[in-house]
Amino acid sequence: MTELRTGDEAPPFSLPDQRGKLVDMADYLGRRLLLYFYPKAETSGCTVQAQAVRDAQEDLRTLGVDVVAISPDPPERLRRFDEHHGLGFPLLSDPDHAVADAYGAWGEKSLYGHRFFGVIRSSFLVGPDGRVERAWYRISPGQTVPKAMRALEEVGAGR
Repeated sequence: MTELRTGDEAPPFSLPDQRGKLVDMADYLGRRLLLYFYPKAETSGCTVQAQAVRDAQEDLRTLGVDVVAISPDPPERLRRFDEHHGLGFPLLSDPDHAVADAYGAWGEKSLYGHRFFGVIRSSFLVGPDGRVERAWYRISPGQTVPKAMRALEEVGAGR
């Protein structure tokens, strides 16, 4: 697993969202993007994370930041997750985890002594130029928004 660092070019993506619409990284050039990877819709941690991002959307938009979340879930499951929690931002389906892998958000995990590969909860702040401004690996669900807001302050977003 290769982790991205500040200044790296953010890997491109083109994935279907919860409604089957293709969403492309190029759609966000010229704006900041908070991009996060999560393991599975409707699990407790993923729900906490998604709701926190949902609740911060107005503040993020004011700062010129769009939000996109990516998981290996199929679009139909993502649609139900969005509808159930009123998320209102693109949830992208990466079933072969190619995009997660490109971002270093796919790797070995351990649960109750059992080792397996899966999504490593990670968040990225991507600048208007398509470069990574911040990367957080193994981030806790409740820290996605606070860390992003601190980083946005550091990079002078919204000024």
